[in-house]
Amino acid sequence: MTENCPCGLGEPYDDCCGQYHRGAEPPSAELLMRARYTAYAVGDRAFLLRTWHEKTRPRALTLEGNQSWQRLTILAREGGGLFDSEGVVEFRARYTQDGRSGVMHDRSRFVKVGGAWRYVDEL
Repeated sequence: MTENCPCGLGEPYDDCCGQYHRGAEPPSAELLMRARYTAYAVGDRAFLLRTWHEKTRPRALTLEGNQSWQRLTILAREGGGLFDSEGVVEFRARYTQDGRSGVMHDRSRFVKVGGAWRYVDEL
């Protein structure tokens, strides 16, 4: 995929979130948040499950086939850097579903497990 990554950083998908979807670990909670958003946008269910903390990971994950993710905006970050063990990322994600526009506003919590960031839950 040579088009820009859905995460909004302006890089080609393969050089941006694509590397994480192929197995590299995002170095920050924000980059994991962006990669997870992109996974929803491109339908990468395996990545979403792999990066979900084992204590909160669902047994199954169904993606809405009629949902199209339009834009991600990071609103705030707390921790989540190279030397942190926890982080929170607040974001707004715009989408369309069944011809209607919607907005998801969330604060997601992340923890570092064995050196890798994992999504825990919404706050």
